[in-house]
Amino acid sequence: MADETPTTPSPTPSSAPAAEPPAEAADDFVVRRHTSPTGLAYTTTTGRLVLRREETADGKADGFHPKAEIFLVAYTADGPPPQATGPDAAPGANEPDASPAAQPLPPHGARQGPPAANRRPVVFAFNGGPGSASVWLHMGLLGPRLVDSGDVGAMTPAPYGLLDNPESILEHADLVMIDPVNTGFSRVVHGGKSDEFHAFVEDRDLVAEVIRLWVTRNHRWLSPKFLVGESYGTLRAVAVARRLYEAYGLAVNGLGLISTVLNLSTLDFQPGNDTPYALHLPTYAAIAHYHGRHGVRPLDDVLREAEEYAAGDYVLALHRGSRLPRHAHDAVVRRLAELTTLPEAFIRRTNLRWEYMEFATELLRGEGRMVGRIDGRFSGQPPRLQESHTWDDPSLRAIAGPYSAAINHYVRAELGYESDLPYEVLTGRVHPWSYRTFEGAPVDVSKDLERLLVDLPELRVHVDYGYHDGATPHAAAEYVWAHMDLPPGASERFTHHFHEAGHMMYLNPRCRADQLRELAAFVGTPG
Repeated sequence: MADETPTTPSPTPSSAPAAEPPAEAADDFVVRRHTSPTGLAYTTTTGRLVLRREETADGKADGFHPKAEIFLVAYTADGPPPQATGPDAAPGANEPDASPAAQPLPPHGARQGPPAANRRPVVFAFNGGPGSASVWLHMGLLGPRLVDSGDVGAMTPAPYGLLDNPESILEHADLVMIDPVNTGFSRVVHGGKSDEFHAFVEDRDLVAEVIRLWVTRNHRWLSPKFLVGESYGTLRAVAVARRLYEAYGLAVNGLGLISTVLNLSTLDFQPGNDTPYALHLPTYAAIAHYHGRHGVRPLDDVLREAEEYAAGDYVLALHRGSRLPRHAHDAVVRRLAELTTLPEAFIRRTNLRWEYMEFATELLRGEGRMVGRIDGRFSGQPPRLQESHTWDDPSLRAIAGPYSAAINHYVRAELGYESDLPYEVLTGRVHPWSYRTFEGAPVDVSKDLERLLVDLPELRVHVDYGYHDGATPHAAAEYVWAHMDLPPGASERFTHHFHEAGHMMYLNPRCRADQLRELAAFVGTPG
């Protein structure tokens, strides 16, 4: 017998409620007032900035269409800006500003009268990846609150915590932390395609537009402006700085390059490209030294020998390839074994050439451990003890938890911004990343920096290196500087700072204090 259970008829199409179109994207900033441990009153403006693009259809203007919602956290000191003195001081620059220096970004289309010129420096900062949010620089170095992560050998256990940062760059400059598309809480608008922004040029232009818009809405065209990037963020910083100047005439005063890579070919282990093998050698020696493989020898001595050999006999041996005589090949094997402490059999088997992760899995194999890539001071058990190459990184595994907990708590509990979106700390959602602009050529922005140093004669460059950084070795960055065609006197506008730590050298409290002191001098030194 048929089932006679009563049923509720489905509504006819004519009776179904019409689906409401999604609301147009809008800025959603939250403003909070704070006081630093040193007594500095400051304002945070946290939320997503809607980026719009001017478009045409059939040759006709079609308005400004929202494309992406970019998460940022802006820190601005309250009260009047610092006094400007000297012949370049604008009229009224020494007069107090009656309005607070810290203002939320006005919504799209809003207008407000210009305040007096604010000459306080402003730092725009971002990490790299591609696919990394700005949490590392934000909560590890620059911001007024730090993650309590500990350091290698003394990591803070879950559930972690936050600490005050009395040496924050905010004590010397305003700060804007930026997360590119699909990192942090940044996303494309409803109906948009993320792939559009997962490319060198599109990412460069997006970050430049965020900076231009923030500077314009906050009346900061007359403020000294600095870009600080880490890792791929250094490549981005140089490209963005040139884009800002060439597209908008917006000049930056300085570039802070932390764990630098401006030419990816210096890191790209590919057949026929021997350069990266030599440029990694000093880092291998430094990491081996950290793990006690060089006894009581000073690190400076080990590094000096490795750097000299890498730039001399080793690179010549690689260049000769199979033309290298047997006795010379044997001598190179012995010397590489002394510097890296790797087994001679391994060095022979790899034909004098091995990638970083092969080194990472080989160095401590006898102890059942591998070393980190982001920070070679860290070590841990590999996924398999017989592993010869893996992208598993014990240094990233050690710090991911503390940084994720810190940012997710901080933005909600202390900055007041709520979102159900996951905060993407380090995501693969941006891949594949397109470098189509460089098709057939190395990904290299050193020429952009050369041009900037010509166009902006007062531009200064601050560089931080970590001796135990396996991701962006210090010798690779130094190789790029040595091959740049710099205008006369430009090398004097660089400051170089070396740290006994890894990619995020600020994990080491002593290195962080040194780094912040040097950055404070950098943003506070007149051009």
